[in-house]
Amino acid sequence: MATKPKYSRIAQLKTAEEFQKYASEAGANLPFDENLTDESVAVFKEKIHLKSGKTIGNRLCILPMEGWDGTKDGKPTDFTKRRWTNFAKSGAKLLFGCEAVAVRHDGRANSRQLVMNEANFPDFVELFQLLQSTHLEKFGTTDDLVIGLQLTHSGRFCKPNDDKKFESKILYHHPVLDKKFGLNDKSPLITDNEIDELIEDYVKAAILAQKAGFQFIDVKHCHGYLGHEFLSAHSREGKYGGSFENRTRFLRNIVAGINAACPGLEMGIRFSAFDFVPFKKDANGEGEPDLDSLSATSEHENAKLANGVLGGGEVYKHGFGTNKNGSNYDLTETKKFLELSQSLGIQMICVSGGSPYYNPHLMRPAIFPPSDGYNPPEEPLIGVARQIAVCEELKSAFPEMVIIGSAYSYLQEWLPNVAQNVLRNGKADMVGFGRMVLSYPEMPDDILNNRPLTRKLICRTFSDCTTAPRNGLISGCYPLDPHYKILPEHDILKEMKHNI
Repeated sequence: MATKPKYSRIAQLKTAEEFQKYASEAGANLPFDENLTDESVAVFKEKIHLKSGKTIGNRLCILPMEGWDGTKDGKPTDFTKRRWTNFAKSGAKLLFGCEAVAVRHDGRANSRQLVMNEANFPDFVELFQLLQSTHLEKFGTTDDLVIGLQLTHSGRFCKPNDDKKFESKILYHHPVLDKKFGLNDKSPLITDNEIDELIEDYVKAAILAQKAGFQFIDVKHCHGYLGHEFLSAHSREGKYGGSFENRTRFLRNIVAGINAACPGLEMGIRFSAFDFVPFKKDANGEGEPDLDSLSATSEHENAKLANGVLGGGEVYKHGFGTNKNGSNYDLTETKKFLELSQSLGIQMICVSGGSPYYNPHLMRPAIFPPSDGYNPPEEPLIGVARQIAVCEELKSAFPEMVIIGSAYSYLQEWLPNVAQNVLRNGKADMVGFGRMVLSYPEMPDDILNNRPLTRKLICRTFSDCTTAPRNGLISGCYPLDPHYKILPEHDILKEMKHNI
């Protein structure tokens, strides 16, 4: 049985004063505007003009989410099309990648993930046209709508054929993650030649995305997937590991290949700007740092530690954007990454943090954990505040880049108040909506028009949208979306949660 939440539910904080008082006492330093008037919400409607000449019609963005409802060969189903239709009806003018799409079959994170290839190309043409026609019908124009497609390879977290069986592709050995996901120190690493071939697959997928109509592609570098793992491949030898230059060669070669093959196709990056050590569930079900992450993984690395090459003591050497022992963020290399991205002509950066597989409280703060997670080790509002602070620091350092923030869903009915303050004070350029749009797809449009929010549709972070697919069911909002409430999977999920 699930345990009672340790922290107060946001829905119980009925007034702005109550919310701010609770957040302050919890140590969450959240920006907040008490008043939402027609004049004040005008900040949400401000346009963004990209250097490419494209115009984004407002400051609200739909974040890319991993889909679990495609076909075995990576085509969209009616469930997929319904989600994409909701994205188009949301009112947000930037669809940042729409969904994580694998560039090849063996790079899928689940057996229902979409795959971009020649066989599936007509389906992506249909999806893009569906977005355009739906948005046009509701809002009268698509001139200020910018649509991207997120391209990915899931690396360590590949499950292309069986949702219960990892078929991992790793860049280096990790003392905790190897063990957790069924690997050992004899498991093979992806070779440099295989990486070179994978880069070609990214370029091929980008060519198809451009032909299908997408205006940019998101080169995914977040959440522990392969692009993100490159950034922490300090212990890897060869041209794709070790130095910062080598660890970013994957990105640089993809960008060069796409620029050569797809003139005019813009690129963006959703990336984990920071990471902590992996967390594990303690005896009480609460998350705690897995200190085994601080151990050396080989005699070679033990020797480095002994000689002080890796700093000695408790050193987490598999992180990116993290401090020495993996307990907090350090944006030194994160800023180097943005500096590199800017030099490559990339303007749009979508900020996230951590990974849903080993420290989910960093990327998607929630009071109720998914079935494979842990109860939050901190008040979830602290996680929201952390991501806002990271965005603010990055925006300050790179004023010409378009910085898009994440982790707003946990704010629930107070999302507009925090988002307005963030945008009004230049702490980010755009506010991203993730799981919130699964239950409440038109929330952005309601915010843009200063309508009262529909409380019964607001995501309460029950994490069913993760628990369901983690247990082999299609993804969706089972508690709040009537479309999923009537499915047989609803009752299966309910019984499954009862027994957790």
